[in-house]
Amino acid sequence: MISIDPSSQSERENYKLLIGSIIPRPIAFVTSLSSEGVLNAAPYSYFTIVTANPPMVAISVQRKQGVRKDTSRNAIDTGAFVVHISDESYIDQINQTAAALAPDESEVALAGLTPVASDKIDVPGIAEASIRMECVLEQVITLGGTDDAPAADLIIGRVVQFHIAESLYENGHIDPNGLKPVSRLAGNSYAKLGEQFAMDRPV
Repeated sequence: MISIDPSSQSERENYKLLIGSIIPRPIAFVTSLSSEGVLNAAPYSYFTIVTANPPMVAISVQRKQGVRKDTSRNAIDTGAFVVHISDESYIDQINQTAAALAPDESEVALAGLTPVASDKIDVPGIAEASIRMECVLEQVITLGGTDDAPAADLIIGRVVQFHIAESLYENGHIDPNGLKPVSRLAGNSYAKLGEQFAMDRPV
């Protein structure tokens, strides 16, 4: 067993250990709207459920030299965003949105994705997604780095509307095989759903 003190390593070295160990990671494909009306989209694999009462999700958006990315800035400015579940049907287009564009350029347009109006918020979603969640901003927690240059914004969103493809929904459950989710590994590697198994919880 190798033991490593993270304080003895660079940020990049610790990053490689984290993304190589915490796998697979679901990918949140997030749309947000700038104050100028530009529809931004980006994928994030630092993504998880927070609670079901009320339903909340969290996305950690890393900063660049302390500067907020478009997703964080837009979510804070407008108080809303849409989280989509990444799946095989449009993963290539999702990957295109990871390109570094200026704030006044839309990744949605770049990738040829189709905006669709939301029910309860002003931020559009993406029609290609089988599952999307309209979120209002619950809280932003600034973490890491230094006081002058924080490392990340932990964005917590409260889900105010679910949109689920009819083919995936049955009696309150989601069909994972029909969803065909894509997850993130390290580097340029991704994973499909793969083999599944069940275990009963101990009483």
